[in-house]
Amino acid sequence: MLSPKRNRHNHKHHEHAAVLKQFKEELVKENLLHEEDSIGTDDHTLLRFLRARQYNVKAAKLMWKNCREWRQNVEGVGIDELYRRIDPWDYPEREHVFNCWPLWFHKTDKKGRPLNIHFFGGINMPELYKHISPERHWQTVVVNAESLTREVLPATSRALGKPVEGTFVIVDLKGFSLSQFWQMKNLAKQSFQISQDYFPETMAKLAIVNAPSSFTTIWSFIKPWLAKETAQKVDILGSDYQKVLLELVDAENLPASLGGKCTCAEFGGCEKSNIGPWNEGRKERRERWLKGEGEIHVSTPVIDKEIDAESGSTMTSTTSQSDSLASSFESSPAPPTPPPELSHDNFTEAQASSQPLPVARENPERPQHPTREETIVEKHPETQQVEVGPKDQAIASAPVPVPLL
Repeated sequence: MLSPKRNRHNHKHHEHAAVLKQFKEELVKENLLHEEDSIGTDDHTLLRFLRARQYNVKAAKLMWKNCREWRQNVEGVGIDELYRRIDPWDYPEREHVFNCWPLWFHKTDKKGRPLNIHFFGGINMPELYKHISPERHWQTVVVNAESLTREVLPATSRALGKPVEGTFVIVDLKGFSLSQFWQMKNLAKQSFQISQDYFPETMAKLAIVNAPSSFTTIWSFIKPWLAKETAQKVDILGSDYQKVLLELVDAENLPASLGGKCTCAEFGGCEKSNIGPWNEGRKERRERWLKGEGEIHVSTPVIDKEIDAESGSTMTSTTSQSDSLASSFESSPAPPTPPPELSHDNFTEAQASSQPLPVARENPERPQHPTREETIVEKHPETQQVEVGPKDQAIASAPVPVPLL
């Protein structure tokens, strides 16, 4: 006989399965779900949007619609064309950007989640903007966020044999000062919004290590930006954090700088390796994708975890995204022919890397990247620290600081 707890668990799965079915059917009916969409059409992606809106179909549908519109229009060219023009892991200014805002992917934790490591003590925004314009940097932030759902999580899921729910983010605050926080505060707020609205439920856990005494002030700014569910995923640790991390990450996968054993000596250091399932054969995949010969994500069938509506349990299958939607599309009228994609035949990736993209500003609700004209230097009233960054904008709360990708 099932325990009351197990009965509640099964009941919740029944409810979620029914909501997922309704969500998918309504998206197809309203022509908001297409097999070829790079947003992802598998059940796992749909569930991310439902979880972000507490399984409220109406709210999740609005979120999905807004996300699709943003993806079609971001930076005036759309996310697919932007991703063609800027490789998030290989663009001309990347080394300078990394030196002024160190962040990288590195292997996985014990649950198979990608490690996403940030060294905030190395942030230097004034120096950063000597090497890259704020507009161009914002575009790299966007494609960096896109790489998570387009490449990193699918590849990691394929390697693990089951869906990976999100990343394990480690933020190292060693040497991080209030002045650095004022420098990056506004950019972080803008980044929070695109994470919240367009890449929901992609962070599984966040560990903040080497938190200084001044972090109390910093946290008072950051916490209101976080949803309640997100704040519950955050662990704030001091300098005695190694034991906690090693409970979650194998020592062989954790960089030595964070208390592990990994040095990635063959790559010149863990921070330069970008080592993980997402990088295996990645150069060849991207080259084929740029030629229109395949997808940039792992081409083998992804592993979809679907909710079994009858048993209330989960089952694992190796169906492709198109297979998982087949029944929905078969019972729905054919969608109208989508508009043609932007042509990039006469615009090479090398040319794109050397010049900024056009910026579309028709939609006032879309978060805008900072421009040089919007960059200001001012004194913070309490600390008198120099603040360098874009003017404040009213930006909604979001789950993770980006680029925490």
